[in-house]
Amino acid sequence: MKVVILAGGKGTRLQEETSPRPKPMVEIGGRPILWHIMKHYARHGLKDFVIALGHRGEAIKRYFLDSHSLSGNMTIDYASRTVERQQRDQEDWRIHLHDTGEETNTGGRIGRLQSLLWDGTFMVTYGDGVANVDLSELLEFHRSHKLLATVTAVRPPARFGSLVFDGHRVTEFREKPQVGEGWINGGFLVFEPELFDYLLGDGCSLESHAMERLAADGQLAAFRHEGFWQCMDTPREKNYLEKLWQQGTAPWKTWETIGSGSIDPFSSRVAAA
Repeated sequence: MKVVILAGGKGTRLQEETSPRPKPMVEIGGRPILWHIMKHYARHGLKDFVIALGHRGEAIKRYFLDSHSLSGNMTIDYASRTVERQQRDQEDWRIHLHDTGEETNTGGRIGRLQSLLWDGTFMVTYGDGVANVDLSELLEFHRSHKLLATVTAVRPPARFGSLVFDGHRVTEFREKPQVGEGWINGGFLVFEPELFDYLLGDGCSLESHAMERLAADGQLAAFRHEGFWQCMDTPREKNYLEKLWQQGTAPWKTWETIGSGSIDPFSSRVAAA
């Protein structure tokens, strides 16, 4: 099963970090956030990635090329002009790097990948957010509902702590509570190939065009995720993720905390209802 990662946006709200590199290459703990996302999927047995490139896509290509060619130890013999490699420490991932246009919208980027995705269920996420979503449960949920699409719904933390007053006295302080009923699209999406019937050209938005129509047609299910979720849109959010990583409390570091079970990528796909 393929996992599409939308990695073509410009990240304009994170300009200090994204002026020299694309947003998915902004680092948390010395690794691009894109790597963190891929590690989470790979831990569930999902290792066939399609990276939808756009703005500064060459930087993402270069990262993976360098990671592949420079990992592990090597012996360079100038006399014989050979390079001998030892103890290469590499992920067992397959990565398709596809240019999908500088200005292409999110739905248009997926539309350009149809030749890779037409033959079965596939997953989609964004290249700028991390979570501890149980991907096995997500896929099982999608299959059980037999619809064309499933969105992971999350309730993001409020930006500031909240205060409860009794006159001028503060009786309760709640640090960054989750927004009560404010469910939003958290990414971590699952689609059937019939999605391509809803994608009309490069200007198509996956969210405001395709998913709105899927919802209107009764073909969109919501998998509610109550656990950790955090996008990285601002320097404040980037620093928050970095702090969690440095403290050793990063909830999205699932590859060291979950069991050995994984998704069977060869199980049958769900037919449209």
